[in-house]
Amino acid sequence: MFNKILIANRGEIACRVAATCKRLGIASVAVYSDADAKAKHVAACDEAVHIGGATAAESYLRIERIIEAARATGAQAVHPGYGFLSENKDFAQACEAAGIVFIGPPVAAIAAMGSKAAAKALMHAAAVPLVPGYHGDNQDPQLLHREADAIGYPVLLKASAGGGGKGMRVVERSEDFAAALTSCKREAASSFGNDRVLIEKYLTRPRHVEVQVFADRHGGAVYLFDRDCSVQRRHQKVLEEAPAPGLAAEIKREMGEAAVAAARAVNYVGAGTVEFIMTGSGDFYFMEMNTRLQVEHPVTEMVTGQDLVEWQLRVAADEPLPLTQQQLKLDGHAIEARIYAEHPARGFLPSTGTLKHLRMPEGVEFAIDAGGVGESGRKAPVRIDSGVREGDAITPYYDPMIAKLIVHGATREEALARLKRALHACEVVGLHTNIEFLQRIVTSEPFATGDLDTGLIERHHDALFAPAKKPFKEALALACAALLTREGGTAHGASPWDALSHWRLNGGYTQTLGWRNIGDHSDNESAFTVRFARNGGTQTLDHDGVREDFTWSNGTGQHAFCATIGNARATGRVFVDGDTFHVFCLGEAQAFEWQNLLAHAADVEGGEGRLTAPMPGKVIAVLVEPGAIVEKGTPLIVMEAMKMEHTIGAPTAGTVSEVLYAVGDQVADGAQLLVLDVQSV
Repeated sequence: MFNKILIANRGEIACRVAATCKRLGIASVAVYSDADAKAKHVAACDEAVHIGGATAAESYLRIERIIEAARATGAQAVHPGYGFLSENKDFAQACEAAGIVFIGPPVAAIAAMGSKAAAKALMHAAAVPLVPGYHGDNQDPQLLHREADAIGYPVLLKASAGGGGKGMRVVERSEDFAAALTSCKREAASSFGNDRVLIEKYLTRPRHVEVQVFADRHGGAVYLFDRDCSVQRRHQKVLEEAPAPGLAAEIKREMGEAAVAAARAVNYVGAGTVEFIMTGSGDFYFMEMNTRLQVEHPVTEMVTGQDLVEWQLRVAADEPLPLTQQQLKLDGHAIEARIYAEHPARGFLPSTGTLKHLRMPEGVEFAIDAGGVGESGRKAPVRIDSGVREGDAITPYYDPMIAKLIVHGATREEALARLKRALHACEVVGLHTNIEFLQRIVTSEPFATGDLDTGLIERHHDALFAPAKKPFKEALALACAALLTREGGTAHGASPWDALSHWRLNGGYTQTLGWRNIGDHSDNESAFTVRFARNGGTQTLDHDGVREDFTWSNGTGQHAFCATIGNARATGRVFVDGDTFHVFCLGEAQAFEWQNLLAHAADVEGGEGRLTAPMPGKVIAVLVEPGAIVEKGTPLIVMEAMKMEHTIGAPTAGTVSEVLYAVGDQVADGAQLLVLDVQSV
């Protein structure tokens, strides 16, 4: 076994690998960029080496700097994590040339599976089922268009060297093909340095089921069962679970054996994932093989009790696989939810900012023992994999993941119930997240019943994005309690001398608290009037023309409050950020801004005719010139953020009077991109 390894990655996967190293007594070396100098993964490792600027191109994608760091620290091996250089054959080759073990498959296997077209040819030879499509070398746009027409719409365009949902476009009609091809190639070139694409028949209501495989250098190859990753947005996974629900044992076995055949076809070594697309009738087709550990590997660890990172290290150290196929056993069900900093209501645009408040449910962080088994020796019901801490920033340079929340139960129903409770315990302040969206998915009927396919989110869009009905009165009462406590109000049972700001010599005191409810689905104002009785008597709260008895007290723990309004009692937590009160109660998160009448109101600039950036990023295409007359929805500018393209359309009809940014410019969130004259149409 190795004495020291370098982890050529960042975030939660770097922390995850470091945890297994620590358990096995292996020293770990972190690498970091300018943006990650104080990152969690740096603190998690025994040593750390600075490798460059803030962007991935300046740091985590610089092969020579990583090799230099490994040599300088005496690391015997490099673990690439996932993303970045994990499936880069040049990196694996550079490690080999430097005498450093690459903890991954052989260069030839990476090359074979790195090209989707070449991989399809290999799978065809290995008798692994394939989706009808075009995987040829000829990339002439007209030929590609003819091939798509011959396959029949809808078709799926995919970057041949891609992954993670980048460089993918669904084309519904022949007349849309040319524009989709241009966009797909541009995104593929930006993300992978290769604009080659392949075309496949797009199956309606398919499931995305994948199989975890492992192989060693001694002829051993096994599959560690299957995972369902059907719930996706923008072709990127949101929820994953193991095992895949509702599949017959025979289909699972056939799929596992096909995955092992795929691995053997390229003389695979190490951890890999063979991804299949499955129809409702149970037919499955090879999509691709990821030659690395997957983001969703924790669900496999939870149901097998195995530490897959440890397996990677042992195989890379030329040991045989720890278990045979017959020795591998399934235990219960696990589900993983990816918590992202993003705006679900705004097309899942990434959100950047500082994590002013971060609270996750109680659970085991990473694998203290194999597969999330805690020191007590019992299976951990909740596991948190995260690469950030409270006070850290989510920047535009990297993937906006905050944490992975993984739960385990004896059955899928038990795991799902545990996931619902765990999501209710998540608290994030400082940027937008998808937590509420995840709560809606896991409580939706299709997910609860296992009616899964890759179009679940789009098909149930109206229900998943409908305005939320939240416990408004109870939450606002807790906000009032937090404000009154901050301002020196008297909690129930306390001495009136503790709150001199509300004390009056000969009578009670009345205070009106103005609030503005802020959030994705609401922006309304409310006024609660608190009446403090003389001599510390009963307080009342007036709201919506109703007066009810009102008491409050500090709850157990930091930020905790209890409030009683009439016969209703609410318990929750309130994080105060200036005049904004973030309330977490009854499984919901709400934010209220105190309308402080003593503060000067800020001027609000009208937005008509302004078109602003919905997130920080880079302008990669300007589609109009000054003087252009546009209709509502006309594409104007294409931006790139976190390797994903976002096309910004005209909010209304008008004439473009000025374009303020050029291709290649970096823009901040909310920056005005152009001026649209709505009066001259």
